[in-house]
Amino acid sequence: MNLWQRTLLIVGVPLAAITAAVLHQPSIPEPAPYHLTKIAADGKPLPPWAGPWSCVCDRNTSLLWEVKTDNEGIHDGLWTYSWYRAGAAGFHTAARTNLAEPLPGAGVPDNGDCYFEKTRCDTEDLIRRTNRQTLCGENNWRLPTSTELATLIYPLAKAGQAKIDTDYFPHTKRGDYWTADEGDTLQNVYRHLQTGAEAISFIEGEKFTIPHRNAAFVRLVSADSKSCH
Repeated sequence: MNLWQRTLLIVGVPLAAITAAVLHQPSIPEPAPYHLTKIAADGKPLPPWAGPWSCVCDRNTSLLWEVKTDNEGIHDGLWTYSWYRAGAAGFHTAARTNLAEPLPGAGVPDNGDCYFEKTRCDTEDLIRRTNRQTLCGENNWRLPTSTELATLIYPLAKAGQAKIDTDYFPHTKRGDYWTADEGDTLQNVYRHLQTGAEAISFIEGEKFTIPHRNAAFVRLVSADSKSCH
């Protein structure tokens, strides 16, 4: 075997092995579609790179979520709300009249901070205005249950950011977000207030009970959205 043949053998065999390995690599499967979808203000879905968007559909839960803004409008992420649930219409039976009047509500009205109410803000204010607006084509917006809101907790959030996917939920604050659920009896310094409602912290992703009077953040949800079914 001459020098040229030896060189060809030394170079050719490893090259052939590498080529064969590359050609026979198993194909990498396509990643599954991400479960969050941007929804425009008119209720139409948008591609991941598009905007602006007013809501997000979670395909895993079929829930449609409000997206916060920074324009000092109704949905500004800085606004806070006390927890309040207005009473249903009833009859003023004590006076034995037929005048329909609201039954007593639950919680504390008008104890948050916003610019869109003459008085201070509560959760009913945001719900009422959002349904009147028909955000993303829906008029059944409400507070989420603690189970529903917990589905937005994002373990991969970067340090120092709110524990949520901020690519889809911008302007989310590191703080407490109200749920629709009544909480446990308050303890310690809040014991005299008796009851509160459950909130989820988007700092640690934990659930706990805070007084109704507290000014906390809100993210509304629609469970029967046409955009998410």
